[in-house]
Amino acid sequence: MLKYYNITIKSIYTKAVAIMIKLTDIIEKFNLRVITCEDKIDIITIDNTDVNRPGLQLNGYFEFFSDAKLQIIGLSETSYIESLEPNERRTRYERFFALGFPALILSRNLEPTEEMIEASLKYEIPILGYEGMTSHLLISVLLYLADELADSVSKHGVLVEVYGEGILILGDSGVGKSETALELVKRGHRLVADDIVIIKKGAEGALIGTSPDMIRHFIEIRGIGILDVKNLYGVGSVKIKQQLDLIVELEVWDPAKDYERLGIEDRMYEILGSMTPSLLIPVIPGRNLAIVLEVAAMNDRQKKMGYNAAKSVAQRIFV
Repeated sequence: MLKYYNITIKSIYTKAVAIMIKLTDIIEKFNLRVITCEDKIDIITIDNTDVNRPGLQLNGYFEFFSDAKLQIIGLSETSYIESLEPNERRTRYERFFALGFPALILSRNLEPTEEMIEASLKYEIPILGYEGMTSHLLISVLLYLADELADSVSKHGVLVEVYGEGILILGDSGVGKSETALELVKRGHRLVADDIVIIKKGAEGALIGTSPDMIRHFIEIRGIGILDVKNLYGVGSVKIKQQLDLIVELEVWDPAKDYERLGIEDRMYEILGSMTPSLLIPVIPGRNLAIVLEVAAMNDRQKKMGYNAAKSVAQRIFV
């Protein structure tokens, strides 16, 4: 049996950028109440995606403690610490706050004890209050931090959702990316981002694309100008974010270039260390790129379901 396909890999190289979240953003997001050190919350930032419930630390075990994590205390921790004598509580909180961390959140509308407030003020670590359940806060904060602190890169391109497939359209300026996206929207598909696409690496390496808030739902068409897609075609024509399933590079037709004819070669794009299937599509006058991308989306879904038409034909020929 002959080997009848190859894999071509193209990469987007990015420089790692330190990402941090302001504590004030977390306070606003989760409607937290500032109990102590209000003058410090504007200068505190978070760069760790994890949070900690300090039951072990309050009991005197400090190995593997990270001072970069937010701390959350619920009913079980407070019930335990309040069972101790006041002097012992003071010692426990003193040792705990001396470790240093961004902030402590008390859930269930719990009020801090006098000893906790003393330690908070001494080490200038804010205590925040949350009225809901501890488990709900823990999960919500973890998901929020994972999303906000995920590795990211911005690309000049257009992101659309076609038959549930996220297609990132790349190419030189003026090649027809936005016009193709607009035609896809007219055909019932959805726009995610135009011009600037922010790509984040999510769970298990999945790439999620979105648009900067300032230009979300807008698209630029040369000769017309800026269009508001949501107002023109309705809320069903746009989407906030979308996983990247396929990357399509558009380029002006080069007669001297040998383009893929059978679709046997598997091209891959590397973004933030994750591999995404890729196509190189030549652009010539009269070619309906919207239909081509619709077919590309359906073909990509077929491949995910285990059927590859090009390889099926090749097997008939070469086996």
